[in-house]
Amino acid sequence: MRHAIPPFHLQRRALAAALIGMPALWLGARAQAPGPRRMPTPAQTEGPFYPVEFPKDSDGDLLHNGTLPAYAGGQPAWVEGSVSDLAGRPVAGAQVEIWQCDEHGHYHHPGDGNRADAAFQGFGRVTVDSDGRYRFRTIKPVPYAGRTPHIHVKVKLDRRELLTTQLYVAGDPGNARDGLWRRLDEAARQAVTVPFVRGPQGWQAQFPIVVEA
Repeated sequence: MRHAIPPFHLQRRALAAALIGMPALWLGARAQAPGPRRMPTPAQTEGPFYPVEFPKDSDGDLLHNGTLPAYAGGQPAWVEGSVSDLAGRPVAGAQVEIWQCDEHGHYHHPGDGNRADAAFQGFGRVTVDSDGRYRFRTIKPVPYAGRTPHIHVKVKLDRRELLTTQLYVAGDPGNARDGLWRRLDEAARQAVTVPFVRGPQGWQAQFPIVVEA
């Protein structure tokens, strides 16, 4: 049986409807397409002062260590950012650790004589939120013999260690004399060197972290 050909005006309506739907289909396909591959945050040495024992108080506020009075040294700072994979997706469940010296350049570590101020927690660990974000309350890093100001950073997921690196202060004159910073190429330096900016809550630094998860 031969099917009747629909009138010309009905054909035009069908074609118009199809054309109207095409942008939505195109946008949907575009939204599902993976974004450009991102550069992973460069790894750096753990250094000699990663904690032998984690402090009982290991939260994200390094200015309060247990029941001791609040740490009054240094320049208080917020360090925050996000942990994402190479496609830009948040890494759910990731833990971020930081550790650094007190205002006098001492770590809570037997290799440094355990000379750090007891009121300074010196180490903190947080789990990222659903958007991959983390936040620490600490001090703006200071230099010590042979090193420019820096904060050590480690990212873990379950039992896997995804990254160990160091965070540097943009514009600090000690960077150009620091052996570890100088070994990085320009792109890597930019990835781990961030400005500390004065804001309503004191010094603030944004450090986005990209890992292969």
